[in-house]
Parts: sequence; C-alpha cells; structure tokens
Amino acid sequence: MDRGNCSSVDEFIFLGITNNPVKKVALFTTFLVVYLITLLANLGIIILIRMNTQLHTPMYFFLSNLSFCDFCYSTAIGPKMLVDLLAAEKSIPFFGCAVQFLIFCVFADSECLLLAVMAFDRYQAISNPLLYTVNMSSMVCFMLMTGVYLVATTDGLIHTILAFRLCFCGSNEINHFFCDLPPLYLLSCSEIQVNELALFTVFGFIELSTISGVLVSYCYIILSVLKIRSAEGRFKAFSTCTSHLTTVAIFQGTMLFMYFRPSSSYSLDQDKMTSLFYTLVIPMLNPLIYSLRNKDVKEALQRLKMKM
Repeated sequence: MDRGNCSSVDEFIFLGITNNPVKKVALFTTFLVVYLITLLANLGIIILIRMNTQLHTPMYFFLSNLSFCDFCYSTAIGPKMLVDLLAAEKSIPFFGCAVQFLIFCVFADSECLLLAVMAFDRYQAISNPLLYTVNMSSMVCFMLMTGVYLVATTDGLIHTILAFRLCFCGSNEINHFFCDLPPLYLLSCSEIQVNELALFTVFGFIELSTISGVLVSYCYIILSVLKIRSAEGRFKAFSTCTSHLTTVAIFQGTMLFMYFRPSSSYSLDQDKMTSLFYTLVIPMLNPLIYSLRNKDVKEALQRLKMKM
C-alpha cells in the first residue's frame, strides 16, 4: 500500500488492556478460558451439524456458517491478545496489522449479513412451511452465503485499503489490543473524513440492510404466527426464533455503539471493554445460546454421546 510521502511505519505497538501485572494474569486466565470455550463450542457446532444428517437443513447450514464466522474473527484477535498480555513487547508488523483488521472486518460483516439471512430463513419456515424446501433449496442457500461473503469481503477491502493508506507520521503506539479503526484514526496525522464517510455509508448500509431485513422478516413472522389457532403452535413457532433474536440484539447493539459515533466521542478505555465483549465474549455466547435453547441440537448431542 503506497502511503505517498508519509514517514515509514514498519510496525505498531499495542498498549494493551492494562499495565497492572496482577490484572494481566487474571485477564489472561479469564480470556484463555473464554477463547478455548469459543473454539470448542463453535467447532463443536460445525462438526455436529456435518455429522448428523437430521441437521442438514437450511437453518443449521446457516448456523454452521455463523459458528465459522465467530471462530474466524475471534481467532484473528484472541491468540495475539493473549500472547501480548504476558509479553514485554506487544508489536505487530504494519502488514500484519492490515491482515488482522481485514480478517476481523470480513467475518464480522459476514455475521451481520448472515443474521438477516437467518431471519429470512425463519420467515420462510414459518410463513411458507409447505414450500420451505423449495424456496430454501441447497442452491438458494449456497447463493445466499456466496452473496454474504462477497459483500463482506468487498466492505473489508474498502475499509482496510482506506485505513492503511493513511499517514502515521507520529507515534506508532496503538492504544488498543488489536488493529481496529477508531484507535488507528486517532493515531493518524491524515484527514480521515473519507474514512469516516466510508464507514457510515458502506458499513452503515450493511447494518441498515441487516436490521431492516430482520425487522421486516419478523413482522411477517408475527403476522403468520398470530394466524395459528393453538397456543401450543404459536409457542413452538416463536421458540424457534428466540435464539436468533437474542443473537441479533447482542451483536447489532454492540456494533452500533462501537462504530456509529463521531471520532471525537471515542473513549479508548471504554472501547477496549466493548471490543473485548464483541471479539471474544459474543463468539462464545452464540453457540451456547443456540445449543442450550435448541431441541434438535440437544438430541443430536445425546445421540453422539450414545454412539461414543
């Protein structure tokens, strides 16, 4: 990436979460456990879905992709953050910083879009149950996921190219634990209006599309459920949506708080805690939310235990 007449920055130094040695050990232990649960839970969901033919449905196809996204963007950040908690020098090469952000951005965007696709899938299952297998065929599911990853990759490349063409002619110390846009913008001595415009328009379009898609889908779902005469039938229909709604509320709420603010309102200490939540905690919560509230997943786990 050509940065013109900017002075050369070969690497960045993370200031990390804290300089307190006692807190570092406690945080390392806590987030090591969180990251290991994230790995085991998300990989477990993916393997379980692939091994059980009864779970080879559109809903679980999208759920396995959600787990894949959680696994990828948490892995782009988690191991480096854990190493830096115990390391004396927390450096990352300039190119490595760009790659870390790109991977995070692509899979975080993919998760945003995938949540809207999953809402559409629930709408098809509840509103058009007789045509569900036709409307959500394997080809349709594949095309939807291809579109998700293409849009997310395009958005990730736009933000990465714009961010890493900025001039970093002063300090190379990032007051954060990974390469994210807000701390990079504060570090730059270039004008960042174009970057902020891209963030609010391109990523904003993704967020708006996702939230709108979820709201519209659930409006139709509610109308369809209200037509069901039995209370048991209505409860069963709504119960298939609660896990998804919980995931949407947690993930989208955090993203909106983190990125849709003017740079003047950034509070890096507060943002670090928010970033820890959506980069490590949410990827751990998603498979737990779906597995603990999902009868099919529980039964698949029981069958797997019996085989073992």
